[in-house]
Amino acid sequence: MKNVRKILAGIFLAFIVIISVVPFLWVLSSSFKSNAEIMSSVAGYPNGLNFQNYVKAFEIAPLVGFYKNSIFVAIVSTILNLLALSMAAYVLVRCNFRFKGALTLLFSAALVIPGAALLQPLYQTMNTAHLYNKLWGLIIVYTALGMPTTLYIMMSYYKTISPTLEEAAYIDGAGFFRTFVQIILPLTKPAFATAGVLQFLLCWNEFQFALTLTTGVEKRTLPIALYYFKSSFASDYGAMFAATVLVTIPSIAVYLLMQKQVISGLAAGSVKE
Repeated sequence: MKNVRKILAGIFLAFIVIISVVPFLWVLSSSFKSNAEIMSSVAGYPNGLNFQNYVKAFEIAPLVGFYKNSIFVAIVSTILNLLALSMAAYVLVRCNFRFKGALTLLFSAALVIPGAALLQPLYQTMNTAHLYNKLWGLIIVYTALGMPTTLYIMMSYYKTISPTLEEAAYIDGAGFFRTFVQIILPLTKPAFATAGVLQFLLCWNEFQFALTLTTGVEKRTLPIALYYFKSSFASDYGAMFAATVLVTIPSIAVYLLMQKQVISGLAAGSVKE
């Protein structure tokens, strides 16, 4: 029975890997082909690798400016999200007060609200606050969108830390904030890495709000660049696939670099001591 379960688990994992990796490999392979080769589904590269698609991608869309915007928005949103939610999660775990459960439920409400339902109210709010078509408007929205994920990762990890450490700090004269900064935060690096990577990926890959809350070229982020490669009559698929690779590679690189920290953070927060 155990062998059957292992075989089924292996088949399931192989299926997940195939549907996750094969589409990207096909896009990567097609980014070095001409439009005619892509449309004819020809195997291999009969005319050699076509690196010109990557040059055309930068000529068609202002990718450099989009890269700068995406980097700024993703980094600032991640920092603000981690700062705010790490403190909120600590208070929710360690402090007892009225309506604690209701407040926790309120923080997690974003998990059950569809993104499309938020577009109109967010658009009106950004307009009223004079944050429409501004990078800081996107930063605030992304910081809030990642709130439930970061909150639950940090709360799960805080629950694995023994309260005796804080009690010892209080006996030595440390206050609540000092205990949090000097004792608790250094112990939560895996959770910070996990939440930070997930928040960064959310900000980097998000398309819907970036399209709705910005206009023109100067304030838009990298996923919007793919709009430049499609027209009503024809599409430059080679350049579009090259741009897709350029959009995707940074998020893959960030995850691969932080993979061990992400896994250790999720594993440590999954079991309460």
